[in-house]
Amino acid sequence: MAQQDPILVAEDDENDAFLLRRAFQKAGLSNPLIFASNGQEAVDYLRGEPPYSDRNQNPLPSLLLLDLKMPVVDGFDVLAWLKSQPALQKVPAIVFSSSGEPEDVMKAQGLGAVDFQVKPSDFLELVRVVQKLSARWLPEGSRAAK
Repeated sequence: MAQQDPILVAEDDENDAFLLRRAFQKAGLSNPLIFASNGQEAVDYLRGEPPYSDRNQNPLPSLLLLDLKMPVVDGFDVLAWLKSQPALQKVPAIVFSSSGEPEDVMKAQGLGAVDFQVKPSDFLELVRVVQKLSARWLPEGSRAAK
């Protein structure tokens, strides 16, 4: 089986990152997860800046999961930067945030987020959200055979 394109996850909370990793495993997804602990790391990865300059080792992601409230560079700033990068328009950006505030949703969508998910507090619900996102946004070959 061919190597799947990675999913870039910009998430500063270690517990949320751990739970996401477990939810992707439980959902049976084969895409490797690349974690950035803030928005600047996510931008560096997408730009191919060192230490991510080797695109064979660090290919463009098939999906970007983006928390909004992060240190250094927040999710809104990542979306604004991404919107100005024509070469990256094929990478769908999905906001995955604790905030479900309508103004956050509208601002994120205005900046180009293709989806907005509020982080569930229940692990099984998190697995369902991951399955739903993969069914909607990942290429067919990324999903496990049922």
